[in-house]
Amino acid sequence: MDILDRTLYPRVATRLLAGVVVPDTPIVSRAIEFAREHCEPYLFNHSMRSWLFSAAVAQLRNAPHDAEVLAVTTLLHDIGLVAEFSGPLRFEVEGANAAREFARTLGMQERQAQLIWDGVALNSTPSIALYKESEVALCTAGIGLDWGGFGYEMLAPSLIAAVVDAYPRLGMKQCFTRAVCRIVETRAETTYDNFSRDFGERFVAGYKRPSAVDLLMNSPFGE
Repeated sequence: MDILDRTLYPRVATRLLAGVVVPDTPIVSRAIEFAREHCEPYLFNHSMRSWLFSAAVAQLRNAPHDAEVLAVTTLLHDIGLVAEFSGPLRFEVEGANAAREFARTLGMQERQAQLIWDGVALNSTPSIALYKESEVALCTAGIGLDWGGFGYEMLAPSLIAAVVDAYPRLGMKQCFTRAVCRIVETRAETTYDNFSRDFGERFVAGYKRPSAVDLLMNSPFGE
């Protein structure tokens, strides 16, 4: 399928961005500005690339989806890494709460807001997210492509190059590592059951996660 095919967005205005057709609506524009206002440049660029990759994958698969939900979800998927939105919960959940509230303030329907919450909260759990609603699965696919190169071969090299040229990586690997390690160092209790623990075990001295086996064996129930 030609990546410029507009049939997935018959009812919304569109524009061509880094070789990908994307919706051009007030909600999408506000989500872009919200991400730009709050994210460090490397994180904003990662969010933009992830959105463009997710839209490209959707068009490649001819996958029906709510384009505004996909945009808001992907653009705000890492907002929980931003200090302003940090809290006692794992960063994906803090980000999901913030993204859902953002959607509500823009007048999006509750179903849309909940899909946004699911996509943000589950984006780093592809073993679940890839099997949920189209918007959640596509968001996860685009993020995974930019973050770890998952599905890299799906898209034309020229398209990937155009997206990266428009939104450079800016030391993404090192910057993202530092951001997650800061969470491990300051809120270790939020990292034990998610991918943040891998960064803790690799990079943070003294970090040791509890074993799920120990949690079961030490439960207060007799056998």
